[in-house]
Amino acid sequence: MPSKSTRAACGIRVVASTLSTVEAVAAARTELADDVFQHILVFFSTTHDPDLLVEALHQAFPDVTVSGCSTAGEMGPLGMTQGGIVFIAFPEAGFRVMSAVISDIDKGGVERASEIARRLRIQMITGVSRAAKENIFALVLVDGLSDREESLAAALHWSLDDMELIGGSAGDGLAFRKTALIHRGKLVRRGAILFVIESAAPFRIFKTQNFEPTSTKLVVTAADCENRIVYDLNAEPAANEYAAAIGASIEELGPMTFASHPLVMKVGGEYYGRAIRNMNPDGSLSFHCAIDEGLVFTVGRTRDMVQTTLGTLKHLDEALGGIDFVLGFDCFLRRFDAETGQVRHKVEEIYGRYGLAGFHTYGEQFNAMHLNQTLTGIAFSKSNGQIPRL
Repeated sequence: MPSKSTRAACGIRVVASTLSTVEAVAAARTELADDVFQHILVFFSTTHDPDLLVEALHQAFPDVTVSGCSTAGEMGPLGMTQGGIVFIAFPEAGFRVMSAVISDIDKGGVERASEIARRLRIQMITGVSRAAKENIFALVLVDGLSDREESLAAALHWSLDDMELIGGSAGDGLAFRKTALIHRGKLVRRGAILFVIESAAPFRIFKTQNFEPTSTKLVVTAADCENRIVYDLNAEPAANEYAAAIGASIEELGPMTFASHPLVMKVGGEYYGRAIRNMNPDGSLSFHCAIDEGLVFTVGRTRDMVQTTLGTLKHLDEALGGIDFVLGFDCFLRRFDAETGQVRHKVEEIYGRYGLAGFHTYGEQFNAMHLNQTLTGIAFSKSNGQIPRL
């Protein structure tokens, strides 16, 4: 099936397609023709030319704001795809969406991000009651090769005050060369897009992960912190020391191995994944997250992804009185871990059961944190009857 769509009770529509760029946009236009939308998010594989996609989207949805980013894989009604496009359309009834581009985040853009976040927050909450402020959240899409996600997430979270923040880092398959973001008919490079969204449907922000620490420690003893490259671990060549710590040969190192043997670090009493991007020819390791000399990694081991993911979504389902739709940001290494453990089909079934749509990322944002090897997202509650217009 080249295209498939769903409709949530809150009015959010999702269209997933594996057709060519122009055909996929045309299919989405046909599926969404019977409603009026506030904003459309588009998550697309880099097999689709972003310039062609921007033009096709402008032609198909001239009166709707469209934003999105390239991916390391897509999630939606067709399951997990690589090479597809997922459209997530927020209806005019029941939602308000404000957005802005944060440009050049690797050249001072993080400082401007605070100003943009404060401005969007004030615009959204002006005239809104105290109770209604609880119905507002923030979302960020960011270049996953910018190496600025930690500072960006921290700056945004501080400037948004008590507003919760989630998001994902754009990918480009497994090329690690150039990602793309789109906003209002324009292509955005080395930037981010911030959204502040009000929802009439109740929601919960969440994260879930499926790893736990072991007793093995690896200390960063030589690194290029600016470029997130670790040269030495425990005063030994990084790739050799990591391979020895997990009982593998250096020839076995790659995305599947990194997914199955994550490095984690302890922050505030909780462990967070710090994913390896790739092994370099000189035996150093590049990371998807900020690193520093003296940083202590703990070698992690993966837990049952099916049970941990299902447990989190079941808990949300009970708390919300039934999940209507989930917007999710899932690390691409979790997909590799699911494939290595031969449980991909079970994870896809869980995502389909709870109506999850989104994309596989190079990293995930959760309030002030930039994370790796997690699923973060927002789950919306089921609502009986007509969603009121805000």
